[in-house]
Amino acid sequence: QVQLVESGGGLVEAGESLRLSCAASGRIFSINPMYWFRQAPGKQRELVAGVSQNGGRTNYADSVKGRFTISRDQGKNTVYLQMNSLKPEDTAVYYCHMISGGRHFWGQGTQVTVSS
Repeated sequence: QVQLVESGGGLVEAGESLRLSCAASGRIFSINPMYWFRQAPGKQRELVAGVSQNGGRTNYADSVKGRFTISRDQGKNTVYLQMNSLKPEDTAVYYCHMISGGRHFWGQGTQVTVSS
């Protein structure tokens, strides 16, 4: 079994910051690309950021570029999302995602709410 567990969500005011964490556990025998997605009520899940296996490459949605930073622990399937200058439109459930051995795994999600 593979599990992804997110943490770090919460309620903040616009302009403030949060740092999300996600740790993978279970039968994982490689370091994998990891991603953050988010989903607001009534909207499709969207890709927020991704990081390569070795952390050397990252990509971001245009809406968060310059404000969010994805990173990972060296040699581990642990990923972070530093979210700065948060906006109300960032409000969503944030999900950690990992592809391992051709399978897709998702965390349970952590709620991020940004008030104006």
